Amino acid sequence: MTRTSTATPLAPHPDRLFAADPAARTVARTVYQAVADAPIISPHGHVDAALIADDQPFADPASLLVTPDHYVLRLLHANGVGLDELGRPDRSGDGSVPDGRQIWHRLAAHWDDFAGTPVRYWFETELHDVFGLTEQPSAENADAQYDHLAELLTTPAFRPRALFDTFRIEVLATTDDPTADLAAHARLAADPSFRGRVLPTFRADAVFDPSRPDWRHVVTSIGQAAGIDTGTHAGLLAALRARRRYFIEHGATATDTGVLDAGSTPLSTAARERIHTTALRGPASLTEADAVAYRHDMLYRWAEMSVEDGLVMQLHPGVHRNHHRPTLERFGPDTGHDLPAVGSFTEPLRPLLEAFGTAPGFHLVLFTVDETVFSREIGPLAGFYPAVYAGAPWWFIDTPAAIGRYRAAVTDSASFTKTSGFIDDTRAYCSIPARHDMARRADAAYLASLVVSHQLSEEDAVRTAHRIVSDIPRATFKL
Repeated sequence: MTRTSTATPLAPHPDRLFAADPAARTVARTVYQAVADAPIISPHGHVDAALIADDQPFADPASLLVTPDHYVLRLLHANGVGLDELGRPDRSGDGSVPDGRQIWHRLAAHWDDFAGTPVRYWFETELHDVFGLTEQPSAENADAQYDHLAELLTTPAFRPRALFDTFRIEVLATTDDPTADLAAHARLAADPSFRGRVLPTFRADAVFDPSRPDWRHVVTSIGQAAGIDTGTHAGLLAALRARRRYFIEHGATATDTGVLDAGSTPLSTAARERIHTTALRGPASLTEADAVAYRHDMLYRWAEMSVEDGLVMQLHPGVHRNHHRPTLERFGPDTGHDLPAVGSFTEPLRPLLEAFGTAPGFHLVLFTVDETVFSREIGPLAGFYPAVYAGAPWWFIDTPAAIGRYRAAVTDSASFTKTSGFIDDTRAYCSIPARHDMARRADAAYLASLVVSHQLSEEDAVRTAHRIVSDIPRATFKL
């Protein structure tokens, strides 16, 4: 694109994220180059399978790069940009939304607000490497950049399936409602022209918490999808088992569960049925203690099901969902106001792990947004229990610095083997390669630090880097 005299170049440095020390930097280059072009295995994400199955051109740059990315939305919102100005429909307004060009102007005007953040890192990498931009976004070049991006999106090379190949994605896991028909996954699996793997992930958070206003509706819907009466707790468990089997038939290897805490104390059959029956009368009928007890028992049952059917159990407790009620009411969930809570695993998971922590074939991947528990709880748990794996930093802590801290915190207790591989956790399709590149660079920097301090040979560092991007996620997620 045409340069202006005031434009700031957009050219990510080839040594970004590597140490300033020349010896460590040289080793990091070697380690990174060994895996830079390795296929991407993405075992946890939120891209819609229908996007790839339908393979329709993207509507515009903003709806691709800005509006679906809650990382971007929250930082712009924090700097005074309303979510209604970023393409999120306002339930309390007239329903009008700005066009893509206006949204792109908002991003460009606030580009400096992203300085030093991983979001800026991802954006610079994808804008330069995927879309060929050579200037940082600004108010002056916003229109020219938008036109450049919009034109690219009309070409065959920038349709979803072509980008899937360009990004070298080998496996992409989606996150799916337990009642989903998985038709898009079935179409992709049956299409001989599509060479990748897009796998569903079973997520049924709503059934865990009977105090949720939508709990009865969700329980009924799962029963209808399974053809099983869920008026009893035994019926709900049977319906969930049936739906899990359906997902497995469509390629699923994992579940994903987000709960407020990791409590897992089991209840008796009579207690479960009593609370279930009470909850069906409505949330007002429940005591808080019963709701918590039911949720903890469901987590125990979830592990029990994973031992039975082999699905990997991903668990990420400790998030306050929808912290700002006015934003939830106006714009719905996944709009940037989920916030971290203090994490705890060792005692809350003890009932579950005493029952299943050494069960053959059971995999429990623990994620957190409270990185203080990596060395205190998650690493030591993964360092004893065969079932436990330390999930990579994600969400609020999937940053270069946090990845280094994670490696230092977990490796001493659990080694590299008992980790998950990188998790991009994204709805923003085009950021996938940028995020994985960031992780590969951060891991190369950490491995290089072990080499120059004579804790690891360079050959072992290269071999470990290969395992982190390939063997480890394959084994952890049973791919």
